[in-house]
Amino acid sequence: MIQGGEFQDGFTDRLARFDRAAARKTAERAEEERKGVLDAFPLEGWPGLSLERYALGPSTRSNARPSFCRLLEYGTNAFGSIRGGSAAKHIVYQHRSGEWRIVPSTLRRLDVHEAWERVREDFLAAFSAAGEGAYERLDELELLSYGQALATKTLAIYFPEAFLPVFSASHIRHFTALLGGRPHSYSSGVRAWRANRELLNLVRRTPQFEGWRPHEVTEFLYAFHDPRPKDRAIWKVAPGERASLWEDCLTHGWIRIGWDEVGSLAQFESDQELKDALDQYWPGSTGGNLRLARQMLAFRDLERGDLIVANRGKSEVLGVGTVTDGYSYSPHLEKYQHTVAVEWDTTFAQQFDSPRHAWQPTLAKVPATLWQHIREGRRATLSGPTVEVPAEGELPGSVGKVWDLLTRKGQVVLQGPPGTGKTRLALSVALAMAGHADLIDAPPERRAAALAELSRVPAGSGAARLTTVTFHPSYGYEDFVEGFKPRAAADGAGLNLTMTDGLFRRVCAAAEASPNETFLIVVDEINRGDLPRILGELITLLELDKRGSLSVTLPTSGRQQTVPSNIRIIGTMNSADRSVGHIDAAIRRRFAFVDVPPDLDALDGEVEGLGLAEFLEGLNSKLDASFGPDHLLGQAYLLAEDRPFGTAEQLYHSFHHEIVPLVADYCLGQPNLLRSVLGSLVDGKTGRVIQSNPRDLPGLLADEFVVSETRANGDGG
Repeated sequence: MIQGGEFQDGFTDRLARFDRAAARKTAERAEEERKGVLDAFPLEGWPGLSLERYALGPSTRSNARPSFCRLLEYGTNAFGSIRGGSAAKHIVYQHRSGEWRIVPSTLRRLDVHEAWERVREDFLAAFSAAGEGAYERLDELELLSYGQALATKTLAIYFPEAFLPVFSASHIRHFTALLGGRPHSYSSGVRAWRANRELLNLVRRTPQFEGWRPHEVTEFLYAFHDPRPKDRAIWKVAPGERASLWEDCLTHGWIRIGWDEVGSLAQFESDQELKDALDQYWPGSTGGNLRLARQMLAFRDLERGDLIVANRGKSEVLGVGTVTDGYSYSPHLEKYQHTVAVEWDTTFAQQFDSPRHAWQPTLAKVPATLWQHIREGRRATLSGPTVEVPAEGELPGSVGKVWDLLTRKGQVVLQGPPGTGKTRLALSVALAMAGHADLIDAPPERRAAALAELSRVPAGSGAARLTTVTFHPSYGYEDFVEGFKPRAAADGAGLNLTMTDGLFRRVCAAAEASPNETFLIVVDEINRGDLPRILGELITLLELDKRGSLSVTLPTSGRQQTVPSNIRIIGTMNSADRSVGHIDAAIRRRFAFVDVPPDLDALDGEVEGLGLAEFLEGLNSKLDASFGPDHLLGQAYLLAEDRPFGTAEQLYHSFHHEIVPLVADYCLGQPNLLRSVLGSLVDGKTGRVIQSNPRDLPGLLADEFVVSETRANGDGG
């Protein structure tokens, strides 16, 4: 039997709580949707299927027959969702301008109808392979790899017994690991349809699911093992000018926003592309259109369970909605044609004591402190029980995600490229732990003062509530747990070896003395230490179910040691570090790992016309192509005191003295490799990066990274 332990634990209890009758109804709706696709697009009709009947585009309207792609994305949600993101997942689609876009670069030299014929041939070959049970032939269909979610859902529609109704690669990996299989990474080359079938085989070998329909299984898995982040997105969205659409939103169970002129948001593959479209209609606000573009794409990509706060003005909350379905473009509406389905709860309605000036725009993120304030205001006005309010300790964003994992696992490793703010995130968790969530985004000096107080060792205690340490090759068991260390003799004559408690034992003692407080250890560069040697026999005690109940005998002193339940550990690790690979399996099993990618939203600024976010995005695109996703650069290289650079001198210093040396290190002294990343900025004769006047650098970077990236996205015409 191959199920994972997490799945087996508590299965009987989850089964008793599972509403299988509702799951059966979902399965019935899914089958009705599937039959609708078969009626509109029978398998035998595919050899003659036209591009217009297949593709997603502005010509497909609500009063016309839906195309195949529109039906799969918007008309078959019960069968399984592939909503969100851009229309590029459909391989060939029509842009709002009427221009046809072809995703595979190998087909772009062809006429669009010729390109569609090639894509259709791959679909037909896939149907033939699936019909014959020769699933291994699917991996040979290169064009379908550009739309793996769409292709897998298509195969599931026509061959429902051969595929599970799960089409997200990350969700498939999550459920595969849950059931004891070996999940495939994005870089392993395993296509979504093969991973889907491997998951199906795991389900079939799970006795608890015997006799279950596929949609019953997936409803159960999503109900109790949802792979989507628990840190829900929370956005403030104004329902029309002065909330003029509020009654309509309440009646129809949706939220609507404008900017209708740009057409469906599904057609945009990047924030820069949407910004260019916004610039055409509102050129006067070009500087702010990039931020608006990111906000609109975040609106498009809201997922089920995310939250929307509806407001009127800067001081009034009208209600809070839970997203129940994804984005839709509704051109039949006279205006405000971008919609997301939500279930509204008006018990959150309230007035603030003072206006929230950040609520001037239609769309705005709701920070953790304000969300807590809204929840408290709701509770103050309720006279009886209503909808369940999230737990008091819940925090939105990455801080909430890490805190949740710490609660369930005990220790977390934050991994990602250099400069992505891993240490800052760890320290933000420390602030939230101490009840200072309001200081997470405070000015640097206020954050630093609060962290310094948390790091202060109280009189009579051996450790502070926050302890930071950096691991390195010389750091050992004696430093972390205990060992004999030289101390000056009392008479001043020579040295004596004295048994000394290490950092971890001191924190354990302080945590035992203060059981109602949480103690956090932040380990920077955790992968650079020899972890099995540093942790020794204490690795077993890190598991939460052994905290406080199991002790070990320390070999050096012979003393008994337990690990209190109120200790948490956060490690940080640069994924580009060549020492990452040596972390052994025993360590990995006891830590949860969280990816911390570059945050382009933190770079909403320009230097001499160069958009910092666009520059970093373009640079990372080239680094990804040359070295892979672990060797990107984070936003910290373009920040000063948590704010985007504002001068060419700041940019010049960071580029030449921080970014270039790091990229050169990635290139291992190979000029051709350096040139593939930095392009014309590398001298063709010397192989070195050219020097320029600081004022000229933003233009050079824009030419090399921003312009080329825009053209790559198809914006250059």
